[in-house]
Amino acid sequence: MEVVKDDLVRQRFIQLWGDFWGEAGAEAAYEREAIHFNRLISDSANLKACTPVSIFIAFIDLAVCGLSVEPGVRALAYLQPRGYKTGAKDQSGKDIYEQRCTLTISGYGELIQRTRAGQIRHADNPVIVYEGDGFSFTDHNGTKSVEYTLNINHNPERPVACFMRITRADGSIDYAVLLEEDWRRLAGYSGKANKKWDNNRREYVETPNALYSSGEGNRIDSGFLMAKCIKHAFKTYPKMRIGKGTTYEADETPRQDNDFYGMDGDDQQAAAPAREESFAPAPDTSAGVTVDPSQSDSDDETF
Repeated sequence: MEVVKDDLVRQRFIQLWGDFWGEAGAEAAYEREAIHFNRLISDSANLKACTPVSIFIAFIDLAVCGLSVEPGVRALAYLQPRGYKTGAKDQSGKDIYEQRCTLTISGYGELIQRTRAGQIRHADNPVIVYEGDGFSFTDHNGTKSVEYTLNINHNPERPVACFMRITRADGSIDYAVLLEEDWRRLAGYSGKANKKWDNNRREYVETPNALYSSGEGNRIDSGFLMAKCIKHAFKTYPKMRIGKGTTYEADETPRQDNDFYGMDGDDQQAAAPAREESFAPAPDTSAGVTVDPSQSDSDDETF
């Protein structure tokens, strides 16, 4: 927790925020985010166990992205502890892992970034389509259109689709559509990404993110479904600038565009497929996520 309060870290954060987003609000942004950042760490034993270097990188990435980790119903970003292979083994030959902090940008944070970058003008809130509603989607020569009719007597326990209307920078309209078959397939990939060894059964047990079945009637959670729709809406859009300790919920691994850290010999490894997470609000990830970079299964890779 002393990392973000270090004078050199403070100077670097303020410098980067000022370079990217204007000097006028740089110091206020540092003071605000330092409080949020350390509060999140103090509330999580697993974040406390993360390496100081990863804490530093995630905090600097926050200045690069120009977002906030302030908790809320529509949080823009949050911190996630992940277990990484160090490449070393213990005396029994088992892989040694270490905890690293990752800054994860939510779908709402990505909307702000893309609007700020001029890629889109506006995005409506996602709309969930339930059994009994009228819904159709067409794509004619690249022009997408959706027809939706709300039926007040629809079955609220059976969502069948979710869509979002996006107004591009040139004024044209784009739609993101997620169908039930899509999120069932994603649940399967989530299970593979979160498989754990069961000593009693002597086999790996796949456990999808609980939000895929936490709604009434074991249906997908409505907030999580809308989050997934936002998450996949920009899969084909240009990449945004982020740091090496940051990932979008639509990405399977953190990626680095530039070195913003002023460090030599940093050996942070790329992460493997990320655990499925909601962001509105974010689910409890205090137990962390264990990641093996040698694995390549990802729910997003084939979506």
